[in-house]
Amino acid sequence: MAAYEVMRRLKLDRFAGVVSAGKEARVYRAVGRDGKEYAVKIYLTATAEFRRSIYKYIMGDPRFEGVDLSNTKRLFFAWARKEFRNLKRMYEAGVQVPKPYLVYQNIIVMEFIGREGKRAPLIKEVYKELDEEELVNVFNQVFENMKRIYCCARLVHADLSEYNIMYLDGKIYIIDVAQAVDLNHPLAMEFLKHDVETIHAFFADEAGLDIPSPEEMIREITECKNVQCVKRRVDE
Repeated sequence: MAAYEVMRRLKLDRFAGVVSAGKEARVYRAVGRDGKEYAVKIYLTATAEFRRSIYKYIMGDPRFEGVDLSNTKRLFFAWARKEFRNLKRMYEAGVQVPKPYLVYQNIIVMEFIGREGKRAPLIKEVYKELDEEELVNVFNQVFENMKRIYCCARLVHADLSEYNIMYLDGKIYIIDVAQAVDLNHPLAMEFLKHDVETIHAFFADEAGLDIPSPEEMIREITECKNVQCVKRRVDE
């Protein structure tokens, strides 16, 4: 089985419970023989709704050329590779994402973001516990990382929201990057606009912060001025 091969390659000792579960995938916490924790994401099944939802992200992506989208196994293998490569590309561009370690078939292994076996909360889950200064810091981090995704990784997340940004010890981590597209994708700017509007609605309307307008955010992101691109390698 694929899970056993992953355990062998990374010298994992055990899987230690489900961290999160969705319709198509589950994320498990795994522990290595040295005690190091990992997040292991396993794609399980592809519903017709899932195929329809990802269609706009994979059309025009060379990673899906020749892939039979009606073949569940091949679709998940390609989708997992896409997520891993997007994660690696963001990580190496200095974006605050979990460090990726391995992709094998329908399984992705990455850094576990959490403490004492529990995953870090999403900003949607924790923002009401933060004061205004902390919320401003969270927004600034999110905005800076949106710039890095666009200007340094040359990608657009394409589904960014308060539900896929984790928060731990004052630092944010962006997750769920499978659908991210290259800037050459025909819908890249449409996806960027959607990301900006979603993030703006959360921080301005729900969290009550005084932040730049969506138009100002898009302009600042796409101008790529004073963006700190931090180069690093996954194998370091």
